[in-house]
Amino acid sequence: MKNFALIGAAGYIAPRHLKAIKETGNNLLAALDPFDSVGIMDSYFPDAAFFTEPERFDRHMDKLRRSGNGHIEYASICSPNYLHDSHIRMALRNGAHAICEKPIVLNPWNVDALMEIEKESGFNVYTILQLRNHQAIMKLKEKVEKELEADKDKVYDIDLTYITSRGAWYHRSWKGNMEKSGGVATNIGVHFFDMLTWIFGDSRENTVHVNEADTAAGFLQLEHARVRWFLSINRDNLPEQAIKEGKPTYRSITVDGEEIEFSGGFTDLHTVSYQSILEGKGYGLKDARKSIYIVHSIRNKQAIGRRGEHHPFVK
Repeated sequence: MKNFALIGAAGYIAPRHLKAIKETGNNLLAALDPFDSVGIMDSYFPDAAFFTEPERFDRHMDKLRRSGNGHIEYASICSPNYLHDSHIRMALRNGAHAICEKPIVLNPWNVDALMEIEKESGFNVYTILQLRNHQAIMKLKEKVEKELEADKDKVYDIDLTYITSRGAWYHRSWKGNMEKSGGVATNIGVHFFDMLTWIFGDSRENTVHVNEADTAAGFLQLEHARVRWFLSINRDNLPEQAIKEGKPTYRSITVDGEEIEFSGGFTDLHTVSYQSILEGKGYGLKDARKSIYIVHSIRNKQAIGRRGEHHPFVK
């Protein structure tokens, strides 16, 4: 049994981490969040210490480490995107491995700095790249690898569409702040870009057609794929079929016109990720680097509108 801490216990994604810690047979010793709406912890670890101030939480981790008895070995980080870098450093400084939600950091240079600190500390930084553990995505990767063995110059045509409706609160929260979340492409798209580069190779060209507060779209040329992508939190962008069915979310990936069905199978992916990390096979900073470079480039590019190879949803 390993001892865990959780940073960002009141966040949307925290319950998946609590569940993963529990289901992998480990224990949560302490949790941190400036907001105290963390009753969900009672369902998993009611005896865990809880802090609303990072200074006292940091002190608690340090005391446990110095006691030599039951120190925190892993820190799970579910805080807002712009705080990931600081919280990873806090974990490493206190002798714990870090398990951080995506995006692991906002800027490429943060990846480089953390790799240096990782070496200095002797502790590892892991990230949750859950799509790499999705059965449908793993099957797609196997299929593409076989086809590329037969034709190493093959290039696929891909349309990626992800629309997940969010209310007015989104723009008032840290998620609606470009400096804190990285914008729509980073906040809801980074794991898709990771998945695409994992399967189809490095980015060669990155064009942005739309770059707005609620919607981003563009064209990505990968080593073995031409990708038209569209990401939005605006329900007005939902296709007619989704509206008719009363679905607030639309998710689609087509490869050479063929739909890849991956709408289900997300429930246990955090637990699978934790199992892999605890076995020493988790994904780290080097794995996350490509997608961080892509989303950083997207938010710093000028949108060109409906020119060139654009997604059909671009208006």
